[in-house]
Amino acid sequence: MSLSRFLERNASAALLVIGVIWSGFAHAMPGFARQYELSCNVCHAAVPRLNAFGQQFADELNMRLPNWKEKTVSGGDELLALPRQFPVGIRAQAFVQVREGEDIDPLTGPTGNDSDFDFQAPYLIKLITSAPLSDHITFYAYGIFAEKGENGTVLIEDAWFSHDNLFGTGISAQLGQFQISDVMFPREVRLTFQDFQVYRMAGVTYDRGVLFGRGFGPVDIDIGAVNGNGINDSVNIDSPGFRRPDRLFDRDDDKSIFGRIGTRLGLVSAGLFGLSGKQRSAAGLAGELSGARNTDRRVYGIDVSGQRGANLFWFGQVLWNEWDDFLDSAPGRDFEWWGGFLGLDYVRNDRWAFSLLYNYNDAGDFKGTQTVFEGIEMNTLTLGASYYFMRNVKAVIELNVDFLSRDRDPDFVGHETREHYFLIGFDAAF
Repeated sequence: MSLSRFLERNASAALLVIGVIWSGFAHAMPGFARQYELSCNVCHAAVPRLNAFGQQFADELNMRLPNWKEKTVSGGDELLALPRQFPVGIRAQAFVQVREGEDIDPLTGPTGNDSDFDFQAPYLIKLITSAPLSDHITFYAYGIFAEKGENGTVLIEDAWFSHDNLFGTGISAQLGQFQISDVMFPREVRLTFQDFQVYRMAGVTYDRGVLFGRGFGPVDIDIGAVNGNGINDSVNIDSPGFRRPDRLFDRDDDKSIFGRIGTRLGLVSAGLFGLSGKQRSAAGLAGELSGARNTDRRVYGIDVSGQRGANLFWFGQVLWNEWDDFLDSAPGRDFEWWGGFLGLDYVRNDRWAFSLLYNYNDAGDFKGTQTVFEGIEMNTLTLGASYYFMRNVKAVIELNVDFLSRDRDPDFVGHETREHYFLIGFDAAF
């Protein structure tokens, strides 16, 4: 019996043995398929990897089709267009992981919390929603009901309004919570469990702000501003008077300004990215705490991507980082580091998709600082395969190989454990 036939016939038994696996395609919105009565493959080469139309649907069509009003209820009011069906999708993900899972405190060393074989079920549960609200305005959001074992909490990550043609200028605008890195490669539509790690380390993921974009022939320009402190921090404002507290989402008036200039030549796309802003300094003996000072940072990047035929996709990113006067333990010293990734996705047919992802980071000036930022150093190769039982249900197997050796110095920062891991399981959206 072939492997694919065995997997399809024994899915239930396999589920009991190995759990269900994370795959992370929040932008694969099942509500769109229900709303427009279309298959997922209209937008996805292999979920969550977008095809050319899926990219156009997200970037140019403002996440709606021209007949979107036919799917709404107006009650005879030309100024009302409610979705006929509540636009919602559910993601439920879990996995089994085999890895060197040792927890190490940067000050005291191994904590004793470790596991080489771990059932992580559920790993993630999301509710996703999106709807066009007018001829030019769309709303998109998703909430996480459980993530990485933290049950009993709800976290909203993406949540934004978008307008595709401000005042008839052709300029698009997005206001809310989003990932800065989405102007390069959206993390949520990658095929691998392994992340685009340099985005997380450079702090260009989720934040609150505004993003403007416009195309000029073959050139696209995106310019945005964000608070610069992520989406978790806020401060109380109680000066108006007794029992009239308010809340600010930012701790100061400093904003981070970022932008990207991109172009497409045939099947190859390339872009230049830049960000300038503030971040909190690093405090504590090992730089493990957030400090009280705002320090300057700059990020520069180059991204390239393309495809060969309809089934082979490749992409790459490099980011250079400059963090001025960052460590409280080293006043006046500036730090530079860089990192990036290379990826390849091959959609063999309707059933199989394969991925390679190479992550490399150089800690640069942080080497030898005896801080947790020595751990920026990274050199891994990830190999993944997905088998699709249905368009929205797949089995996943993934192997991550770590080429770095463990640190042998006496401190507890840096590359203290290897990052080899093996994952196997299932993923579904509905």
